[in-house]
Amino acid sequence: MSGTLNKVMLIGHLGDEVKMHYFEGGGCVGRFPLATNETYVSKQTNERVTNTDWHNIVVRNKAAEICEKYLTKGDKVYVEGRIKNRKWQDDSGNERYSTEIQVSDFTFLNTKRDPEAAPAKQQANPMAEKPAAPKPVSSDDDLPF
Repeated sequence: MSGTLNKVMLIGHLGDEVKMHYFEGGGCVGRFPLATNETYVSKQTNERVTNTDWHNIVVRNKAAEICEKYLTKGDKVYVEGRIKNRKWQDDSGNERYSTEIQVSDFTFLNTKRDPEAAPAKQQANPMAEKPAAPKPVSSDDDLPF
């Protein structure tokens, strides 16, 4: 295999509200922390142990606006995307690093009070929508009896 792959799939809970940043050109970015948990039973103490990992999630444009509108702290969500490492200098001149998940697809997993209020699944790139599958047409001539 000569190619490479950078793909992440996470199911977790929002640790905070979606924070939005809007640009002059009309684009926007939404950011939120996502917690994933690993639970196991310790062989030494025979107690249940839970480890939590935090992930920095980044969604863009229309997908960010949808996340801001429908997601709140504690909601469960599936995100799919790629890992991106960033490097910058802070106000003191120190180099800082962060690892982010740049979302390409997501699905809300919470059951809402009004199930028609929120879309269940959204592409992060609304221009890349998949065409709807054609509905099968049935007639009385196709019936086997």
